[in-house]
Amino acid sequence: MTSALLYRWSTAAQLVSVLMIGLFYLTLARSIKRAEVVWWAQGWWFNFAAMTLTLVYWVASPPALGALVLRSLYVGGKMAFALLLVQGAWALRRAGAQWLSRKQLAFVICASVVFAAVFLPGINLIGVGAQGTMGALFIWCGVLLLRDRKTVPAWLALGFLARGSFAIVESVAYAASILPGDTFSPERSAGLALFLGAHSSLDLAAEWLLALGGVLAITHRGQEELQATNDNLLAAHEELRRLADRDPLTGLANRRALPESFRTNFETGAAIAFFDLDDFKAINDTIGHIAGDACLNRFADALRSSFRPGDTIVRYAGDEFVVVAGGMSIDMAHTRVARMRETLSVADDVALEFSVGVVALEKRGDADAALRAADDAMYLAKTAVV
Repeated sequence: MTSALLYRWSTAAQLVSVLMIGLFYLTLARSIKRAEVVWWAQGWWFNFAAMTLTLVYWVASPPALGALVLRSLYVGGKMAFALLLVQGAWALRRAGAQWLSRKQLAFVICASVVFAAVFLPGINLIGVGAQGTMGALFIWCGVLLLRDRKTVPAWLALGFLARGSFAIVESVAYAASILPGDTFSPERSAGLALFLGAHSSLDLAAEWLLALGGVLAITHRGQEELQATNDNLLAAHEELRRLADRDPLTGLANRRALPESFRTNFETGAAIAFFDLDDFKAINDTIGHIAGDACLNRFADALRSSFRPGDTIVRYAGDEFVVVAGGMSIDMAHTRVARMRETLSVADDVALEFSVGVVALEKRGDADAALRAADDAMYLAKTAVV
């Protein structure tokens, strides 16, 4: 009598607990549209339905047919609870993944109801079958999650393992209670009856651990996705900045790179070379803009090959280019320009000619003034050519 009262009390306590968890996950599923949250919310409500059937069974004491229906539906509810929680864990491991389809889930749940009605006629047999199956599923899922700790927090795996372990112990206890009455001593039989009466309280603690593990897993996954989104935004911002600082035709830096180059060479000084292609408009007018673009790219390649990798090479505007060569002397800059002029004069299609002004940017000197001086020198050279 004492064990029966204890069982009803612990079942009622577990029912209230599962109701709280179900309401929490239902609210969470409405605000967070994630597959695992939806699966888990459904699973906890099936668990609540199963516990409600248990309480109705003990309070109402239905006749044989009614008892059979309640016991069978209880098994179906517990099976749905286990399957849906594993389904949610599967979706958490791999976004969009499904362990079982909805049709398969429905089939297994219905099959468990029929199986219970035919092969599990008593409470103890139902305890063996339902708790044993649920325990095996939860332990298998917990082990699977432990192997996937990089993507799933360990607390969720521990929750599955704890609930599964309790279920296996309860299944063994129910199996022991089926044995003949003289198998155990009176003291052990009383202890077994007490455990079976109070095991819902143990289930309650394990289920809270499982529910909280799910919340931690969802939080962890949300933080990971937020971090990934932030990283993608930073990468996109960096790419946009790179594109904003680059000339799309030649791939050279544009004039936005000059202030940083001047700051870098403020203490060392530099040679500034200002280039302008001669008669470039005539190239565009006579052989076309596509050929003109090809000439600009060829000139940019000549600048890259003539100057050092660390020098700043800029397409300043149109057919104007600027090179800032840190620490380079004027004589060395002129040598490189001469080599470049010789390279561009030998061509299979169009010989490129250019005017250039080269000036020195002194240490701690006025970079803007030096750039204007290079520009003026380039125009003087162009005038001399004309």
